[in-house]
Amino acid sequence: MADTERKVAIVTGSATGVGAAAAIMLAERNCNVVINYTRSKDDAEATAEECRSKGAEAITFQADVSEDDQCRAMAQAAVDKWGRIDYLINNAARTKFNPFPNMDGVNKQDFLDIYAVNVVGPYQMIRAVEPHMRKTGGAVVNDSSIGGVTGIASSIPYAASKAALNLMTKSLAHVLGPEIRINTVVPGMIQTRWLKGGLGDDDYQKMLATTAAGLPLKKVATAEEVAEVLVWFLEGASVVTGETLIVDSGLHLGPFPPYASGASME
Repeated sequence: MADTERKVAIVTGSATGVGAAAAIMLAERNCNVVINYTRSKDDAEATAEECRSKGAEAITFQADVSEDDQCRAMAQAAVDKWGRIDYLINNAARTKFNPFPNMDGVNKQDFLDIYAVNVVGPYQMIRAVEPHMRKTGGAVVNDSSIGGVTGIASSIPYAASKAALNLMTKSLAHVLGPEIRINTVVPGMIQTRWLKGGLGDDDYQKMLATTAAGLPLKKVATAEEVAEVLVWFLEGASVVTGETLIVDSGLHLGPFPPYASGASME
C-alpha cells in the first residue's frame, strides 16, 4: 500500500550534488522523494537507496526538465505513487564553461539550451505540480546562483539565466499564493563534482583555496550546507514568499574596504 501520510517532494537534478543532499535531508525528515536524473542513472539509484535507508520511500525518474511532457509525467508519477505533492526543489541546471572575453565561445543555441533547463524547466515543473500542491499547501524553492546577482559565473548565458530565474520567482509568488510559497536560494561557489568536472582537478582546488581566502567566513559551502537552506525554505519560512536569499559565505559583499579596518581614507 502506498504511503499517503508522509509529505512528498520532487527534487530535480538530484542524482548527485546539492540535489542529492537535499533529497536525503528530506528523507530524514519523513518525506517520500522523487529522485530526478537525465543521464546519471546509477548515481540516482544510489541516492534513492540512501533515502530509503532513512525510512522514506523513493523512486527515480529520468526526465529532461526542458521538455514539458516529461515534467508532467514526473509529477504524475509522484501522484500515482503517493497521491500528493507537497514540495518541489528546482535544482537541475545546465551551463557551458566559457571565459567572458571569448564572446565567440557561446552562440544562440548555447543560450537557448541553457535557458531551456535553467528557466523554462523550473517554470514547466511548477506548472506541472501546481494543481496538486494547491491541495496540500506546498512550497517551491529554486536553486539559483550568485552569478544571477553579480553577473560572474561559468558563462554569460548561465549568469543571465539565473538572473531570469530569480526574477521569475517574484513573478510566480504573485500567482501561486496563498496556497503555495515560492522562494529562491542563491549559492556562491559550492564544493561539487559538477564544478570540479567543469574546471578540472587542479583549477578546482586552486579556486577553492583562493575563493575561501577572500570570503568573510573563509569557507566554500558544501552541498549539504546549501541543501540545509533549500529544505528550510520548504519546511519553515511560513510567511516568506518571492524571496531571494544569498548563501555564499559573504562573497556578494565584495572586497573588505581598507578604511573599515581603521586605515586612513586619505
